[in-house]
Amino acid sequence: MTKKIGIGVIGCGNISDAYLKAAPQFGVLNMVACADINLSVAEEKAATYGIEALSVEALLADDRIDIVLNLTTPQFHVEVGKKALNAGKHVYSEKPLAVTMKEAMELVDLARETGLRVGCAPDTFFGGSHQTARKLLDAGEIGAINAGSAYMMVPGHESWHPNPDFYYKAGGGPLLDMGPYYITALINMIGPVSSVLGAATRSYETREIGSGAREGESFDVEIDTHISGIMNFANGAQVTITTSFDVHKHEHNHIELYGTKGSMVVPDPNCFDGDVKISEGSGDWVTAEQTHKYGDGNYRILGLADMAQAIVDDRPHRASLELSLHVLEVMEGILTAADRKAIVEMKHLCERPEALPDSLPFGQLG
Repeated sequence: MTKKIGIGVIGCGNISDAYLKAAPQFGVLNMVACADINLSVAEEKAATYGIEALSVEALLADDRIDIVLNLTTPQFHVEVGKKALNAGKHVYSEKPLAVTMKEAMELVDLARETGLRVGCAPDTFFGGSHQTARKLLDAGEIGAINAGSAYMMVPGHESWHPNPDFYYKAGGGPLLDMGPYYITALINMIGPVSSVLGAATRSYETREIGSGAREGESFDVEIDTHISGIMNFANGAQVTITTSFDVHKHEHNHIELYGTKGSMVVPDPNCFDGDVKISEGSGDWVTAEQTHKYGDGNYRILGLADMAQAIVDDRPHRASLELSLHVLEVMEGILTAADRKAIVEMKHLCERPEALPDSLPFGQLG
């Protein structure tokens, strides 16, 4: 019988549905309770998914809970994470780990002091498509990676989000919002980043909300919304990245990698599925056969499941504190480089997460 790890959710916003829907597929997870600053929201989620609704304080004190799943908004990730660690709980957070490196280091120091685990999204690099890409790269199918590109460019979240203000204030923006998916995927495939350059601008001083109760309301843009960076990887590869809320339409692929023997197109790192395409030299694109599980839907709890199983197995977990800290450092470094117009060296490098074999190490748990 699979040992179960008790999970308590803090933060019952929209993203919680993805986690709670996927949870029953992983037998190592015992979803115990949820909490939110708005108790009625927690009660609604609890009724929908057959768990308990508790206050935040009661959840942190509950002995049945081993890991706190922190789904609060980014500005509260460290505050809630520290409360969980101080309560003797491991913590797994939505991305990003924090909104600044200074704040993140408070969590790092406390995790080291308590000896508890910290994990962090995104876990989409666990998906079948991205693990297939990793396997092909590790096998040398396109040779040594020397360059690449990554693009996440959309018109902006105000077209669909009823309260988009946060995305345009300090701690928001396209890089901190969506960069974790792209940078984590790249680190999984080719390793850590050693230094970065950056440039940033904005196209609009105000934005208009396009849906919901505030439709038609304008708000100020307080940050840059079109950010480009150059990431120099420790293995010598150089990858450009552009994230933007200022682009109406484009035809760039999400990620392309260029090697000494050919090239690769990698699908959307915000998803678990999609086609991986490779070329031999300058030949035609060929769609690779997907070799791994979990490439056919939304499994936005794989990182937590791996962390829970890692506790059972007494091994490192893949969506780790070190990985998420390095991703945050890369993003903050690009923004700092853009401001200073100078190269920024990384201080907190990480190892590539261990690749998943074709059959996942935590098994067919559902």
